Amino acid sequence: MKRYIFSAAAVLATVSFTACDDMLDTDPRVTEMTQATFPGKPADVEALNTATYSIMNTIGGGGNSTEQQIFYMWEIMSDNCYGSGGQQDKEAQALNNLVMTSVNQYQPPFVLLWGGIGRANNQIETIDNVPWTKDNMAQRNQLLGEAYFMRAIYTLWLTQLYGDVPLITTTKVTEDLYQQVSAEEKIYPQIFSDLTSAKNLMGSVTHITDASTSGHANKYTAEAFLARAYMFWAGFYKKVGELATATIPEVQLVEQEGCKGSLTKDEVVKGLKDIIENSNYSLVPDYRGLWQYSNSIIWDEANDETGHAYEFVGKMKREHCFDQPGMGNGNTEELFQIQFMNASSWNINGTYNGQRMYSNYLSCFWGLRCGGSNGQRDKTYPFMEGWGQGTPSCNIWDDWTAAEKDGGYEDIRKLGSIIDCEGELAGYEFVKDDWEESGYAVKKFNSVHTDKCKGDKDTWWTVSIEGFSSSLGNSMQGDHFEDFYLMRLADVLLMTTELTGEAQYMNQVQKRAGVPETAYSLKAVQNERRWEFAFEGLRFNDLRRWTGKDVKDGMASQALQNQVNGMVVCHGKKDAKQQMYHMTSSWKERYEETNGFLAKPQSQITLMNGKMEQNPGWDAGNLKTQYVAPK
Repeated sequence: MKRYIFSAAAVLATVSFTACDDMLDTDPRVTEMTQATFPGKPADVEALNTATYSIMNTIGGGGNSTEQQIFYMWEIMSDNCYGSGGQQDKEAQALNNLVMTSVNQYQPPFVLLWGGIGRANNQIETIDNVPWTKDNMAQRNQLLGEAYFMRAIYTLWLTQLYGDVPLITTTKVTEDLYQQVSAEEKIYPQIFSDLTSAKNLMGSVTHITDASTSGHANKYTAEAFLARAYMFWAGFYKKVGELATATIPEVQLVEQEGCKGSLTKDEVVKGLKDIIENSNYSLVPDYRGLWQYSNSIIWDEANDETGHAYEFVGKMKREHCFDQPGMGNGNTEELFQIQFMNASSWNINGTYNGQRMYSNYLSCFWGLRCGGSNGQRDKTYPFMEGWGQGTPSCNIWDDWTAAEKDGGYEDIRKLGSIIDCEGELAGYEFVKDDWEESGYAVKKFNSVHTDKCKGDKDTWWTVSIEGFSSSLGNSMQGDHFEDFYLMRLADVLLMTTELTGEAQYMNQVQKRAGVPETAYSLKAVQNERRWEFAFEGLRFNDLRRWTGKDVKDGMASQALQNQVNGMVVCHGKKDAKQQMYHMTSSWKERYEETNGFLAKPQSQITLMNGKMEQNPGWDAGNLKTQYVAPK
């Protein structure tokens, strides 16, 4: 019998419902749950739904593997970030250079995303095991819609990472189930169909009006992600150029519950305008209020002569701080996000370092490598130490500064997103084992402390939550609970402008940032997306869709190549002699060879027995694909 990794991934979805061989002589009606007996009641489907969502915590939350934080991966692969860290942090450096440390380096998200797809398939197939009634049919439709939604976004992320893969929409194993198919022709129409089913099945209740739905998708979430998937497909695969003026062919949808017919650009735009006009989402008044460094404790200290004064936060309105009503986690702007909680430990099943999955581990990755400048946190107040990987590139700081100078304004988002370590922190010191440090750090997700924190390792959560006690016992790695935004209203507004050419939606985003409101142009939208969503995992795939597949000398390869010759800090020293260089060839060459796709794990290709092929540009025998240790 042939064995496939997808069978192993699907087991994640059904492991609770099957028994071991040594239990086969026991009555299964007593000892086990199967697809014939489970789910049996609405609460069982809720449990399946929770399991389907939980994959997001592992691919976006805690873990020791750089290659399972897919949004962080896309930032390092873009021109926004370097690999950085220490000389030993080869995984992050390989990502930045679009090379690999081993033929299976990029396996974690491959397996995890298939696990999520398997769970969603199981939820879709078994939902009507429950004897639904007229009174709870709305609950049934919501849960089914959420399963379609989750299958769609897991599949979207999978194809954006690896390109053509098998399309699996069932738990039933057949001989051709694992055959690789065209993402452009087969997989994206299924993604569009799943998101169409989701928006038609789910309700419009949001977590803003009903706390019981917090963290769950709704019809507006599906409409927003339908636009994101559609724009990537149209730009990358169909190479339509400027979306506002492009003629894009209709897409025939897969007929399934909640979906039939075809999809057009007009239908995508209609969904975005439905969110803008009919939902109760709204932009947070102050951009800084989206991020944990703006908490009211730091604001109080900035306005109290007895404490530190972090003026960047102290100058905002206190009611706009991260921990105030309507701001921060659960704010009025977030449509969909990964949420975290104080439940991490050093050993939760041991799967892909998932033991820290309930902590937003990006705060650890992006924390200051200076280690609080040798333990003296006064020198880096209010920011804390971490691994110092994925530091912002010289490019994003320099490009942003040039845009401000040319426009004659200051964009609140620049210092709202980036720490200028030497210019902003009183006593910042580089460390001797760092590598390709830019001198900047990500402010959005950096962990923070306050004067009220007790002990060198405490975070501001310690004093902001009454009775808080870390489940992990390690603040640097476990006390991070800031939402990771997967969709914000700002994105809905900018996508609407990009698809229609109607500038008023983009102008709302510009006004919030304090920059001049401009007329529509594709370049203006491209700039706004880079500044608004810096370090949120969108830049790399934006570059790809603005370039198109198999395009030479396009926007993506040129942007990545611009990293070369940026002055960086290595071994604690910063001088003009230390500049960025590609470790095997060039960023332009590597992007154009790979189209921005990662290597499929060789172990999984082998298990597929000829049904799945390696992506172009990732020949294991080609030295250009191989990581080279820094010197």
